[in-house]
Amino acid sequence: MTPDDLSGARVLVAGAGVSGLAAAAALVELGARVTVTDARPAALTDLPPGAEAGGDPDGVPAGTALVVTSPGRRPDHPLVAAAAAAGAPLVGEPELAWWLGQALRNPPVWLAVTGTNGKTTATGMLAAILRAAGRDAVACGNIGYPVVEAVRAGHEVLAVELSSFQLHWSPSIRPLAGCVLNVADDHLDWHGSFAAYAAAKALALRADVAVAGVDDPAAAALLVQSPAPRRVGVTLGAPGPDQLGVVDGMLVDRAFDGGPLTEVATVHPPGAPGIVDALAAAALARAAGVGPDAVRAGLDDFRPGPHRGGVVATVGGVRYVDDSKATNPHAAAASLAVQAPAPVVWIVGGLLKGASVDDLVARHARGLRAAVVIGSDRAEILAALARHAPDLPVAEVVPGDDASMSDPTPSTDVMTTAVRRAAALARPGDVVLLAPAAASMDQFADYADRGVRFAEAAAGLGAP
Repeated sequence: MTPDDLSGARVLVAGAGVSGLAAAAALVELGARVTVTDARPAALTDLPPGAEAGGDPDGVPAGTALVVTSPGRRPDHPLVAAAAAAGAPLVGEPELAWWLGQALRNPPVWLAVTGTNGKTTATGMLAAILRAAGRDAVACGNIGYPVVEAVRAGHEVLAVELSSFQLHWSPSIRPLAGCVLNVADDHLDWHGSFAAYAAAKALALRADVAVAGVDDPAAAALLVQSPAPRRVGVTLGAPGPDQLGVVDGMLVDRAFDGGPLTEVATVHPPGAPGIVDALAAAALARAAGVGPDAVRAGLDDFRPGPHRGGVVATVGGVRYVDDSKATNPHAAAASLAVQAPAPVVWIVGGLLKGASVDDLVARHARGLRAAVVIGSDRAEILAALARHAPDLPVAEVVPGDDASMSDPTPSTDVMTTAVRRAAALARPGDVVLLAPAAASMDQFADYADRGVRFAEAAAGLGAP
């Protein structure tokens, strides 16, 4: 579908979140007749001028030519069936952005990043490298800035973070270069199976240059299967031809003949996941013609955002580390590994989204001092700890029933209780690590809210 097809057409935007409102504004500008629906009536009170609020959040108005859905809408949602029955294509906001961009005289260059973990960091690194090269570039997509707004703003190069949900609803996107960092159990409740989840991630590799983390077996398999005319791997080992990797403490490019790029010690965040992210960002930038000097400058200047493994407090010789962004077992495993050899009091739990924590606990039990379990899926985590670490001290935080405090714990104070219990279990030299291995929406607004509450609770331990 082209922008010309949308002029005068009736379009339903299903979901009045950030991306939905951005899509609605773009569609109104194209001359479409836009209706916005949302299960939250309050979300419909401040729509873009020219868009109207609809009624049934699960229905498709008669005569609708297109449905633009919020990314989290599952394929088995009633609206999806309603759109199919109405004969209306259903796409996501990135797909709409692709259509808009391709209609321009000079379409923007798309460099896409996906993976179970590391997407936001790699996308931020990529944007930093592009800017260091003097390119008019912006990070957008799942990182928080809608792609459609980046396209309308006229940016030359888009560093696009894409979730599996967004990829599922974006059938036409073909980036210049696309990357799959890694693939591990996540969002299985949404996709239905690991195979379906991996297939969604693989859509990012429909590109001129496909890039993947080849130390990750699932990502490596997707790279082998990619239809891209050029395939590039990134590895923590010495790189072969068509790879970027590490040699003698240096990031080295042997795929694009860039040679040594920068020292491993200058990469932030430190540790294996950060190095893989940096290599992937470098590969994507090199695919877009960016020189080695700009790669070095961009990586040297980049610093990760909050809630990604930073120390937020040190109290009584114990470091408190906020990795609230570790929203699945794969991310939590990387976070736990980075803390070694310091013993860890692990704050874990939330919404597991169908993922198993058995392997995570089995692999990292020896590095734990204790565990504090929160969230709605506590039972699964407690069972894994009992199986694989039966002698480990474990504290369970149950909202409204905190035997360690004089007052019951409301859900808003779950993190305060968790941090206090973790502090009681920790010894000088230990790390209290928030790496929940789960989503946050059962007890917090989002992972950022969870991280902020952790930091506040940790800081409060040192208060008089």
